[in-house]
Amino acid sequence: MEFSHVPVLYDEVLKGLDMKPGGVFVDGTLGGGGHSLGIAQQIGDGGTLIGIDRDKDAIAAATERLAGCGCRKFFVQSNYSDVRAVLTQLGIDKVDGALLDLGVSSFQLDNEERGFSYMHDAPLDMRMNRDDGFTAEDLVNTYSREDLTRIIRNYGEERWAARIAEFIVKARQEAPLKTTFQLVEVIKKAIPASARREGPHPAKRTFQAIRIEVNDELGQLKDAVADFTDILAPGGRLAIISFHSLEDRIVKEYFQKRLDPCICPPDFPVCVCGRKADIKKVTRKPVTASGRELEENPRARSAKLRVIEKL
Repeated sequence: MEFSHVPVLYDEVLKGLDMKPGGVFVDGTLGGGGHSLGIAQQIGDGGTLIGIDRDKDAIAAATERLAGCGCRKFFVQSNYSDVRAVLTQLGIDKVDGALLDLGVSSFQLDNEERGFSYMHDAPLDMRMNRDDGFTAEDLVNTYSREDLTRIIRNYGEERWAARIAEFIVKARQEAPLKTTFQLVEVIKKAIPASARREGPHPAKRTFQAIRIEVNDELGQLKDAVADFTDILAPGGRLAIISFHSLEDRIVKEYFQKRLDPCICPPDFPVCVCGRKADIKKVTRKPVTASGRELEENPRARSAKLRVIEKL
């Protein structure tokens, strides 16, 4: 299957990064290379692009897609949370800009064998890196009812989390859950019919929660936001696209800590700790997709872009 991924907020990302020829940039979520192609074209032959992705299929696709770009290119199969180690291995200290597009790629969603989608019957996998051992099948068949409830409620923001967890545990006692459609049927049985008639697909939130847990997405993001901010050279910019409130909250709260790092007690008349902001906002509020983009790519509906600049 061809690795395709429609880059979300493409023009807004390129504008927000404000790239100059010859710069050094990191795409921490390379995907099919959609955003990276635009970055490579703007930084030109004298620039350097470092692309990181957990998925070896993404690395192969981006390598082919950007073959004609003249900049120096380094494509690394790794997790974006390991960006410091990747840069150290390449002998790079600071970068002029970086991007994190936290969405699951269209290729991963549409490739039935990957098990990310509740719309295709496939093995329960959901690993972004297929070299990892732990799968969605392992999760649904081994987690306790309490742990299933916790992740479905916290990561999927699903009001029926406890009931879905209960039904999963009952179903797996008869036979292990091995496919996406088996899990979808369990979820449908758990959610009352009246609730299923409204809103998104009944399995959407649970599948999101399981995917986040399998890939430790939120844990990786918490570490990565700090590291990606730290590796910026003065004037360098970081653009992050999130797709649900849990991701966006982590990004927003961390940026706010860097914008207001003072630790003085609130009743102090003046700051005595001496901590000063080392970033500034480029986007005052999250940038979202235009109506035209939503018509062309409905998956952009929940995307939010935040951009900061290092002082």
